[in-house]
Amino acid sequence: MLHRAYDDCPLPIGEGQTISQPYIVARMLELLALRGDETVLEIGAGSGYQTALLAMLARRVVAIERIGSLARVARSRLESLEIPNAVVICADGTLGWSEDAPFGGILVAAGAPQVPEILRDQLAEGARLVVPVGGREIQDLMVYQRQGDGFEEFNDGGCRFVPLIGRDGWEDGR
Repeated sequence: MLHRAYDDCPLPIGEGQTISQPYIVARMLELLALRGDETVLEIGAGSGYQTALLAMLARRVVAIERIGSLARVARSRLESLEIPNAVVICADGTLGWSEDAPFGGILVAAGAPQVPEILRDQLAEGARLVVPVGGREIQDLMVYQRQGDGFEEFNDGGCRFVPLIGRDGWEDGR
């Protein structure tokens, strides 16, 4: 796929998954509004590409990938690129990662039927959660910013992601 490296479209990375188009990766990173001192949670590490970009923008990145083979490749890729401030964990991303919460930003790279409540709970004051929400095929890119006990939210427009699979996402294969 090297010949398609500069195409602005999703590309397959194996296991029925895709790497997001460069525009949407950049937009999601922009919407997080990171300052550089945060610990960020990424759900759906995939190839590790967005994880590497997040590692350049944040103090630390905890990336969750549910597919073991993709998690291993992403870990290896980050290690070969000498990116020491990112870790890839094979787990159900819909459950977040309470060990390092609260997070200064959470980015979800898969379409959720609704926002997993546990992800909102793991968000630090003033931090943003960027997540595609909607059906299995088409979603809206939603941004939730913690304001005390509530959230300010806005819709950044339509998008299309692979489904978020897990306990608080879509059931696998349905």
